[in-house]
Amino acid sequence: MTINPELQGRSYALSDPYSVGRESVRDFARAVKATNAAHFDVAAAQALGHADLVAPPTYAIIVAQRADALLINDPDSGIDFSRVVHAEQKFTHHRAITAGDELVAELHVDGVRGMGGGAMITTRAEISTVGGVAVATTVSAILVRGEGQ
Repeated sequence: MTINPELQGRSYALSDPYSVGRESVRDFARAVKATNAAHFDVAAAQALGHADLVAPPTYAIIVAQRADALLINDPDSGIDFSRVVHAEQKFTHHRAITAGDELVAELHVDGVRGMGGGAMITTRAEISTVGGVAVATTVSAILVRGEGQ
């Protein structure tokens, strides 16, 4: 199956908010070897002016990938996940993600470019609180290899 070129311009929104929990923040911080006390100790985070634990900057990928899954699993997309190579990831943070946040994301397909038998797909996930406060923007590019590649 080939990648649907009409994906460009489509949007996919998460239907359920993602709840940021303290243990999730701590586990992620350990996984990425982030050592700042604000990731582990509420008092340390509050001393920096935050309401609760502060997630490492790349924590936004958890929410972004949930939105990415909507695209990947869209039967109309033509994407075979076994043929996907992650090519690029960028983060723009509007404010820190903290434990207690309820986050939603809307994924926008900004580009679909044919490359041989495959395609490069560029997406942008706009992550915000359920109250509409912008938290982060992630931009991702994936290469979907063609059948013969």
